[in-house]
Amino acid sequence: MENKDFAQLLSETADLMEIAGEDGFRIRSYRNAASVILGHPERVQDVLSNPDRKVTEIAGIGKGLAAVLAEIAQRGSFERRDEMLAKYPASALELLKIQGLGPKSIALLYQHHGVKSVDDLERICREQKLRELPRMGVKLEEKVLRSIESYRKSAGRFLLSFGRRTADELSAEFSALPGIEKVEAAGSLRRGRETIGDLDLLVTGPNAVAALDHIVRHPKSQEVLGQGGNKASVTFGVERLQVDVRALPHESFGAAMQYFTGSKEHNVALRTQAIKQGLTLNEYGLFTLEGNQRVAGETEQEIYLKLGYTWIPPELRENSGELEAAQRGTLPNLVQLADVRGDLHMHTTETDGKATLREMAEAAAALGYQYIAITDHSKALAMANGLDEKRVVDFARQVRELNRDGLPLHVFSGLECDILRDGAMDLAEDALAELDLVIGSVHNHMNLESVEMTDRLLRALESPSLRVLGHATGRLLLQRESYPYDFDRVATQAAARKVCFEVNASPERLDLPGPLIRAAKAKGCQFTISTDAHRQAHLHNMRFGVLTARRGWLEAADVLNTRPLAEFKAALKH
Repeated sequence: MENKDFAQLLSETADLMEIAGEDGFRIRSYRNAASVILGHPERVQDVLSNPDRKVTEIAGIGKGLAAVLAEIAQRGSFERRDEMLAKYPASALELLKIQGLGPKSIALLYQHHGVKSVDDLERICREQKLRELPRMGVKLEEKVLRSIESYRKSAGRFLLSFGRRTADELSAEFSALPGIEKVEAAGSLRRGRETIGDLDLLVTGPNAVAALDHIVRHPKSQEVLGQGGNKASVTFGVERLQVDVRALPHESFGAAMQYFTGSKEHNVALRTQAIKQGLTLNEYGLFTLEGNQRVAGETEQEIYLKLGYTWIPPELRENSGELEAAQRGTLPNLVQLADVRGDLHMHTTETDGKATLREMAEAAAALGYQYIAITDHSKALAMANGLDEKRVVDFARQVRELNRDGLPLHVFSGLECDILRDGAMDLAEDALAELDLVIGSVHNHMNLESVEMTDRLLRALESPSLRVLGHATGRLLLQRESYPYDFDRVATQAAARKVCFEVNASPERLDLPGPLIRAAKAKGCQFTISTDAHRQAHLHNMRFGVLTARRGWLEAADVLNTRPLAEFKAALKH
């Protein structure tokens, strides 16, 4: 089990206990333990498996919780959780995923209306009974209904980063088998979509079928959905992600990659073009309609070339103009991970980060970066120990001194400054002026009406210190929808004031989404791609930000932090 699995079980149990109105001390102990485990750099499972180690070595884990963790590792649950699930059905946990509701609200709904599932909740809202309960009302009722709709759309979806980890794990295992030549992930994972519904792995080699046997016998495979001569499907891991593995002949690999990468709309348009040329395209190759003669299939490039297109990067395959651009030869030269020279959004132990400034600088230097910006939170985020004006000025001085002392790369002093409800910046402008880079972000009051949120962002753009608009839709994937506002108006003003939009690489955000990136680019906006890292390991999420930027048709010239250090410094001064 991964640390997040332990943390999830403890957090869910604490939520169920809060619904039941149980002892607050025990609830907090489970929540604190979940937070500790989630942030621990070592796998708790490895500590538990080592006879020379004790899990109580981890600060914040006592003997009682150590016994709980050992029980979870042994059977995937623990006694207190079982007791809670006997009292409340597992479907009650789904209610916690509905935006606008917390454990106390769910307890109230359970007591008054016996609400135990999302279906029960929807019925109560449709009957307009939620608004009658204390501390609830019409607006919350409407918000809950919208959240239920969003939750149902996202059910069975997984973060891109989770899909990538699973694909990497299985690809390494398949590649180690004798007779396997090539293993590639296709589908929405390859296109870089924010979330995936399943995982497609394509395998070639003289013994490609060995991968099929391997996956059906894998200890993490929960259920075998099917196995044939060239395909096996399973539900994989505790999350029960569907994994489809296909064994392919070498001559069909390119056609299969094209077909199973999608998108559906892109493939339909491509097949229509093939038919116009007297050809037919499927997962086995490109063939003539008359005589069924193969004309391409070994590589994707030859398929696109035979149909009159330059090769189209997977991230663009959404039937949103990429085929026409490929015919004209005007596809963008998309930004690549190697183009990124620095990371401009990260946090340290000054606020809610888990590493010091020097530790983050050393980790970034190890990735080959020329520069970073440290952008801790401002004072409005009191729970994150946000910086006030005095601490900001002191921090800027500290960064200047550290740069003179010889850090492994150049560090810019920065801040992720909260945009307050009225659009004002959280700190005074004279303090912000001491910094090299100011990111403005919305972290609260996300339920404003579109007009008010638009005005809020437009006022923020008037700040002379603001350089980047951070995670500008506020979405949390599979958890929270974007807040509404007039994006075109804000993008137009951002371009006029030379404020960049951030492409936030955190797998839970990937914000801006591709279509809005493309819309902002059309307005003349510039961008940054940054990780919003809270520990060293998060710096590796840059690849997900680059994927998202590519889905927005961005080139290296569109991204501020692809510039060498001297050019970047000049751009900041401008």
